[in-house]
Amino acid sequence: MLQLMTETAKLQMKQSFARPMFRFCLIANPFLNTILLYEMFLGAGEEDFFSYVVLGAGLMGLWGCICFSSAGDINRERYMGTLALVFAAPSSFQAVIYGKIIGNTLLSLFSFVVSVATAALLFRVPVTVHAPGFFAVAFLAAVVSFIAISSVIACLLTLSRKTELYMNLLELPLALLCGFVFPVEMLPKPLQLCSALLSPTHAARLLRMSVTASPDRALFLRELAVLCVLTLLYLSGAVLLYKRIDKRVRIRATLDVA
Repeated sequence: MLQLMTETAKLQMKQSFARPMFRFCLIANPFLNTILLYEMFLGAGEEDFFSYVVLGAGLMGLWGCICFSSAGDINRERYMGTLALVFAAPSSFQAVIYGKIIGNTLLSLFSFVVSVATAALLFRVPVTVHAPGFFAVAFLAAVVSFIAISSVIACLLTLSRKTELYMNLLELPLALLCGFVFPVEMLPKPLQLCSALLSPTHAARLLRMSVTASPDRALFLRELAVLCVLTLLYLSGAVLLYKRIDKRVRIRATLDVA
């Protein structure tokens, strides 16, 4: 199973990078978002550019790549007529999906490199990570959390015929709801409650805390614990969803285009 996921991830990264839309999301999107966010925060009197401009643009690029790759892969497989074949193959369909998600997520991390390079070279923003250990832990936890939420989305869209619509609906609302570009506390209270249930919200907070001059260790550990719990819940939910989908597909045979 591990070998299957590894080989699928390698193949997925090659296929994803070959698509013009993915290259736009991976390179152009974080570049343009960094410029846009810099100009926005420049007039707002905000001094912590790295925290909101660089990390915000990087997270938006990562989330955009996930929306138009991990979710879109189900739709591409369906319209190429291979989704049913992959599902019915002797190898685990769930392992194939996780391989695709991992491959897309790892490749999407390049959006952070583009965002950092744009801010440092174009705007001379100082790129400083004051707590490298905290940042490494936060970054790893964020990657795993994105993989977990992607698996839930992929499972939910396996049976849907409106994948493209949901892909476009997921990108910007989730980026705003999770506080990628501004504090979640600025949102209305009901939206703050919804935001607290989304793992990217806590991943963004962890990353921001890790680049501050003196991160609060207790607060960092508390956010990390919440993120780990949500990630485990998402992974458990993905497993349960897959079992229900597997049963439904074998009864109704509803994976094809028609």
